[in-house]
Amino acid sequence: MKAGKRVAQIVVLAALGLWILPHVLFVRVAPGQIAVRRGAAGGVERDDLGPGWRLRVPGYHKFTYLPSAYFFLDYTEDATGAQEPLQIRTKDNNTVVLDVSVPVRIKPGHAHDVVATGNHIKDADGRYRYQRLAEQAAVSVLREEMANLDSVGFYSTERRIEITAKALEMLNHSLDDLHLEAQAVLIRAVRFRPEYERQLQAIQLNEQNKLLDGARERVAAQQQKLDNFTQGTAALSSAREQDWIKRRAELERAYQVGVLDVVDPTPGAARSKLATLTPEEVTASRTRAATLFGLDDPTTVGDAYLIGIKNLQGETLEYKNRISAESDGVQGRLVAESEAMIARVQGEYEAKLNALLSTPGGRAYVAWQAAANVNFAKELTFSSSEGIPSVLRLRRFAEQFMNP
Repeated sequence: MKAGKRVAQIVVLAALGLWILPHVLFVRVAPGQIAVRRGAAGGVERDDLGPGWRLRVPGYHKFTYLPSAYFFLDYTEDATGAQEPLQIRTKDNNTVVLDVSVPVRIKPGHAHDVVATGNHIKDADGRYRYQRLAEQAAVSVLREEMANLDSVGFYSTERRIEITAKALEMLNHSLDDLHLEAQAVLIRAVRFRPEYERQLQAIQLNEQNKLLDGARERVAAQQQKLDNFTQGTAALSSAREQDWIKRRAELERAYQVGVLDVVDPTPGAARSKLATLTPEEVTASRTRAATLFGLDDPTTVGDAYLIGIKNLQGETLEYKNRISAESDGVQGRLVAESEAMIARVQGEYEAKLNALLSTPGGRAYVAWQAAANVNFAKELTFSSSEGIPSVLRLRRFAEQFMNP
């Protein structure tokens, strides 16, 4: 029982020790802070401690915490800072009011130097001493450097950037002794006296008008170039169009009427003209046709190119009409001859038929055909005074059909 009680006591003491020792032997450095450790005998340690848990010896070590982020020196009229806008006497003896912001921080790795010089102490207004000293240095440097600008320089972007870069360099040189550094010098607003503001606006307006006039001149010059180019393009296009129209007309004429100089419009005149040409003249005509039609090899130019489509169509139409007329004549003659032959044969046939039908045999044939068309009723009733019905007198009955 005593052993279990003792184990329980040990466990409780160990748990209590594990809970108390981290708070006694370690301190926590929050994000956005820098810790500087000082020893009772060794003074300030030359090491900046970043966020995390840091070892300490109770009663021996003491920690000082400083912000690692930038603090802003805002020389403006708003309530963001304790500073007031800077009044600067310009190079041309004019007064200008500047709104300036300067972000400043402790140099990385130099927080222990700030503590060593005693600038980590807070003043009555709640600011660190190094912040007040940085403000004094910034005012001094800014007043000195900004005074090198004249009134015109304050509305020139290039000159403002140049002077702020130089002011930043000089400010960082002054802040080196305080172990601080500035990131930038930002001129947020520039204000002159009201009467000078009006003059300045007029000057700026004149400058802008000069730039606008220059831009208009360049636009007019470019527009003139564009107009000249457009007109030149239109003229060149029109000339090319006329050339193509002429070229197409020449090609159309060459294709339609050929390249031979023929005055006679009679069909076949062009072919007759071609037949009368010498080989040299034919070769020259083929070469001229190849050039006209855009062909590389004059030997590919046939007689059809030289004669032309219209001449070929005229020859074709003339040949068609001539052949059609001849065929129509032959057809009429053959039709008349055939009709006369048919009439003659028909006459001879009818004469011979009539002659055959006039013979006794012919008459008997006719009577036989007539009798074949006579139909009697199936039941006959004879009533004759002669005693024998007439239809039974076959000789007389047949002679009536024969019509001798």
